[in-house]
Amino acid sequence: MLRALLDAAKSLLHPKILVIVLWPMLLALLLWGVLAWVFWADWMHLLGGWLQPTEDFLSQHDVTWLAGTLTVVLLMLLITPLALTTALFIAAVVAMPMMVRHVAERDFPTLEMHHGGTVLGSVWNALVAIGVFSALWLLSLPFWLLMGLGALFSLVLTAYLNQRLFRYDALAEHASAAEFKLILERSSGQLYLLGLILALLHFVPVLNLITPIYTGLVYIHFGLAELQRLRLQALSG
Repeated sequence: MLRALLDAAKSLLHPKILVIVLWPMLLALLLWGVLAWVFWADWMHLLGGWLQPTEDFLSQHDVTWLAGTLTVVLLMLLITPLALTTALFIAAVVAMPMMVRHVAERDFPTLEMHHGGTVLGSVWNALVAIGVFSALWLLSLPFWLLMGLGALFSLVLTAYLNQRLFRYDALAEHASAAEFKLILERSSGQLYLLGLILALLHFVPVLNLITPIYTGLVYIHFGLAELQRLRLQALSG
């Protein structure tokens, strides 16, 4: 895992990768910025209704101003993971094929392509990952009011999203379906742990502008290295 994290950092500095490193997050921020500008009042009203018991409690203690602030803060906390999820989706579906080819040519030139994945499979994988993440994220919303438990759930869910989104595309061109299944069985714990480490980086301001592409690179390096190791073991065994 450490090798994958370090090799991905080196790949991130290559001119071909630098060209695309910012645009998934910038595009996601632009999209959600426009949506917020159009629907801000509606979202505030919706959240205000949800937080009405809290607002009533604060009004009784002469801190009505805090209710409005709480609504704004909560709305920003909701928009942030949505923007991140959008950026990760863009990176996984659009940028990954180019990054896989780049890493494979430079670091795994002898690794044969068995084409176990498809474009349709990539899109379906991304939709399932986003769907599961979104459903669990909505269920976790009440925990944001319980001493930061929402942040913990968000971290765990983002770790799931990272590994589910990128593991398929990292191996789609090079691994066969059987090899992909075997790697998931052997390395599921490491894949999730990588997702957790990268989830922590997603919540670091400024750094999170590049983490969608960096996350993809980490899973490419890890996945192709595991595939190469698997084939070498098969030859030697």
